[in-house]
Amino acid sequence: MSQQLSAVLLAGPQTVPAPSIEYHLLSPMLVVFGAAVAGVLVEAFAPRPWRYRLQLLLGFGGLAGGLAAVIALSGTHATAVVDAVAVDGVTLMLQGTILVVSILGLALMAERGIESRTARVRGDGPGTWSRAAALATGIPVADGFAPQAAAVPGSSDEIAAARAGITTTEVFPLTMIAVGGLLLFPASNDLLTMFVALEVLSLPLYLLCGLARRQRLLSQESALKYFLLGAFSSAFFLYGMALLYGYAGTVRFGGIADAVAKDSGSRTLAILGLAMLAVGLLFKIGAVPFQSWIPDVYQGAPTSVTAFMAAGTKIAAVGALLRILQVAVPGLRDDWRPIVAAIAIATMVVGAVLAVTQTDVKRMLAYSSVAHAGFILTALAAADDRGVSAVLFYLAVYGVGTVGGFAVITLVRDSAGDEATALSAWAGLGRRSPWLATAFALILLSFAGIPLTAGFIAKLAVFSAAAAGGYTSLVVLGVITSAIAAYFYIRVIVLMFFSEPEGDVRVVVPALTTSVVVVSAAVTLVLGIAPQPLLNLAHQATSFVH
Repeated sequence: MSQQLSAVLLAGPQTVPAPSIEYHLLSPMLVVFGAAVAGVLVEAFAPRPWRYRLQLLLGFGGLAGGLAAVIALSGTHATAVVDAVAVDGVTLMLQGTILVVSILGLALMAERGIESRTARVRGDGPGTWSRAAALATGIPVADGFAPQAAAVPGSSDEIAAARAGITTTEVFPLTMIAVGGLLLFPASNDLLTMFVALEVLSLPLYLLCGLARRQRLLSQESALKYFLLGAFSSAFFLYGMALLYGYAGTVRFGGIADAVAKDSGSRTLAILGLAMLAVGLLFKIGAVPFQSWIPDVYQGAPTSVTAFMAAGTKIAAVGALLRILQVAVPGLRDDWRPIVAAIAIATMVVGAVLAVTQTDVKRMLAYSSVAHAGFILTALAAADDRGVSAVLFYLAVYGVGTVGGFAVITLVRDSAGDEATALSAWAGLGRRSPWLATAFALILLSFAGIPLTAGFIAKLAVFSAAAAGGYTSLVVLGVITSAIAAYFYIRVIVLMFFSEPEGDVRVVVPALTTSVVVVSAAVTLVLGIAPQPLLNLAHQATSFVH
């Protein structure tokens, strides 16, 4: 013993090599987070007239750079940052989908001039709004976001900010921070990293939901609801993380899987921990019974934020749930598969039935989003590679279609310049704007799962995976709820093309938003006719790194 001690003393202090960080594996996230940090600096120091263009350059450049990095990493199967981040086929497929959806969503947020001819500022009369006064003064109304987020809605400060042409350019760095969190969420290889990603993506969204230019109080109410319920779900996630750590002695997914395989500790503790984690993730997905926030938040938030949030958050959250189920607790498959199937049934039924009763287009699409969450969970219940492939394909189709659907809503305006979201206002839209009504009809038909659209292939994939996994009854219920959902989609199409126009509703055609609608409709049609390349990509991307 004394000889060993002497040897240690003679050798002197030993240095432990620091763990290497494989920066190239993190390149998609680093590029996006770098653009977000640069955006914050621009917001703080750049002159106000330059901010919009600089933020656009950073936003689109960062997202395009991140997408290029994802493509460059194709085929990678490794972990990074001391096994905290997994880079594999599933991660890269999800990250690529998130970045494509984010580019479309950022284009909606970046739109300028939509309301230049229908801008409202407070007129000469008390409590009135004068379109004529707006046109006479030439106030540059920029976008759908409040000119000054800190100002009280309708106050003199807000009117002064509108007259000065102030724009809320901080939405761009906030969006980039959220995108960075979305990219990290499904790539997390331990619970602590996943929780950090959850908060990074959530906090900017809470802020963005309260920045609507019109209906500010409704927007702020939606932001508050989202924040409170989101904090509640995060607490469940943390509690589940603590329970699983108590069970396995580690937060790494591989360590948890090993503990489950060895059946060490209380199996009940592991199941309770998984249930608590699922609450936090199912909240983000919008599955029943954690869907109550979706219709209010989707309706109150700026529509461009709703489009980005509805697509991006669901993709990332489903990816995170997929990784937990397939990597961390595959040994509990017999316990969680029936629960996932039951939640899928409840989510499909509630989403489809409540969507039928809606008279507001945004709320209808919100409940449609709930129903789609149920269809996605149908494939998750299969718990095999075929189910993973179906989920990846469905998320890509759903993400692009959702952004396009909400983009259409931003183009239909009433006489005061507000978005005409009441269903009655959409009567006769096919006569006012045939191209826009046709594009929206195509997206709705895809949501309904009608043949020759991408949605049909996506539903066929998830139902086939569930049937192959032994859940034929789940498939039958899925087909029935799809038929119910088809009713309210086709109801809107009939209203647009076979009803007389009502009221003073007009369609605006700004370049960026129009491009988003065209791209979404084109992708929906192309993937409905020739889906095989994307199906092959999803099939090749079913590998997980442990």
